[in-house]
Amino acid sequence: MTAKEALTRARQILVHYNIEDAPLESEVLLRYALNITRVQLYQDIRQELTPEQEKAFWHLIERRCNHEPTAYITGHCEFYGLDFFVDPNVLIPRPGSELLVEEALAIAGKHSAQKKRPYLIAEAGTGSGAISIALARHLPQAKIYTVDISAPAIGVAVKNCRQNGVEGQIILLQGDMLAPVPEPVDLIVANLPYITDKEMGELSPEIRLFEPKLALAGGEDGLDKIRQLCRQVRNKLRPGGSLLLEIGLGQASNLTNFLQALYPSARIKVAPDYAGIDRVVGLTFPGMWGILSPTGLTSHLSKKLSKAR
Repeated sequence: MTAKEALTRARQILVHYNIEDAPLESEVLLRYALNITRVQLYQDIRQELTPEQEKAFWHLIERRCNHEPTAYITGHCEFYGLDFFVDPNVLIPRPGSELLVEEALAIAGKHSAQKKRPYLIAEAGTGSGAISIALARHLPQAKIYTVDISAPAIGVAVKNCRQNGVEGQIILLQGDMLAPVPEPVDLIVANLPYITDKEMGELSPEIRLFEPKLALAGGEDGLDKIRQLCRQVRNKLRPGGSLLLEIGLGQASNLTNFLQALYPSARIKVAPDYAGIDRVVGLTFPGMWGILSPTGLTSHLSKKLSKAR
């Protein structure tokens, strides 16, 4: 069987099993089985496969027909132009999360140039580390604390930091949300679980059967973990700092109302993705007043008055 014949047959099988993007998926799996690039594949598309190559390829196709995601089969996923190792311990990075990176880079670009000290970022729920690593590659002067509650996920992130050459910039911490972050930062980013209880039962088999539920389930309205993080922000942001959160469809109104009640002095921005869906909620504090509790505010005013005297 030639490579071309194998591709044609694989596409037909994947279509039969209702696998989306069957042409692309069959090509990716064939290139993985043959360990060649796309250019090499089509330069010699009529090459005869060895029995070993055929066996390996059809085994991959069988796994995909059982709805195992291609990224887990190959162990690779592209995000923000970078290559990442992924396995079932971490969520597969989605293209939609690239908006979170873009918004973070825009904020960092405005403020980091004004400060002589290192720009500090924290990410809660890092998973594979894709978001923090993308930020590190574009912000070489930044220092990033990246946190996950899962030890296996931290192991994947460590591997990806080494693979992308940013292990000196990123400090990996195991723990719940922002609890392990040792100092206030300029920017907090998070793509936390936001799938509602109802939606969890409606997910595709690829997600429902293979991706970690810990990284998906967000409670009744999908905002349980996000609210938990928001309550921790008060003591983890520097004056004038910002928070960026990825959210799901229809969650912007509930979250912005919650944030306005929690931090009335903060500025809130909602950014839509390329499909027009509100995808990232941003919160920026104007200064010291936004992050101090009433008790802290009184103390701060007393110190200022004392200095004035």
